[in-house]
Amino acid sequence: MADVVGNKDAKNFSEAVPFANNGDFHVKGAANYDWGMKDRLSRIFNPETGKTVMLAFDHGYFMGPTSGLERLDLLIPRLANYADCLMGTRGAIRSSVPATYNKAIALRASSGSSVLQDDLSQESMVVDIEDAIKMNASAIAIQTFIGARGQKETIEELNRAVNLGSKYSIPTMGVVAVGKEMERTTQFFLLATRMLAEFGVQIVKTYYCEDFEKVASACPVPLVVAGGKKIPEKDALTLAYRAIEGGAAGVDMGRNIFQSKYPEEMIQAIGKVVHEGYSDVEAYEFYQHAINVKAEV
Repeated sequence: MADVVGNKDAKNFSEAVPFANNGDFHVKGAANYDWGMKDRLSRIFNPETGKTVMLAFDHGYFMGPTSGLERLDLLIPRLANYADCLMGTRGAIRSSVPATYNKAIALRASSGSSVLQDDLSQESMVVDIEDAIKMNASAIAIQTFIGARGQKETIEELNRAVNLGSKYSIPTMGVVAVGKEMERTTQFFLLATRMLAEFGVQIVKTYYCEDFEKVASACPVPLVVAGGKKIPEKDALTLAYRAIEGGAAGVDMGRNIFQSKYPEEMIQAIGKVVHEGYSDVEAYEFYQHAINVKAEV
């Protein structure tokens, strides 16, 4: 798999050298996009910091009512103010996210499998671009399965989304899927993230890995790091800190926020790391202080 790909000998990533074609725009690789595309990216990535805190709650599209997401209508109002961008399905957003929030929307636009199946890689773009426009989506999210059975089909669907998004100035976020049989190595993520960027996506959602700095340097568009499965809050803050330090332009966390005992305090602590330069230690201290204050009220 990833050990036989062409990038196994690549080593000159110049991690310490900033991206060279940004102009005066704050989003990596976006200097030559048109105004509408830049406007949408500016809603996702804070113009002051160039980074984003995405709140992912799209798990139900293949998992059903995930723990912590049983009642979207009760959860999202508690967390939305602390996120730059909300990532969800059109059904969840239309039913449970008030239009008055004025938050950037990363619209989950691919599906095709469920947890009842062993192979989750059979996905296609199921949301019409016209519906994304009607929902005023800031980005459309398409999952790709590099190295899995559904690789060809999901690559084709991703390119279809890029073509349609380019036509209407809607960014495409390519989501790197990692299934049971797929490696989580530096070589794999170098391959997958670069492939998606070369297909034309404006954002790549991926996972943190060893030598993440190389992955971020080799990808000419911003990387947003997924939180993955629920881990202790202290560890999740360390994950976020290491991702930002390694060159990520933000995080897209779900379970490590909404499955926390104190989700509001957790998303605020994540924001401290992403936008305010807090270390993981400082962010965890903030989190502990916040929950102590809450307990005293």
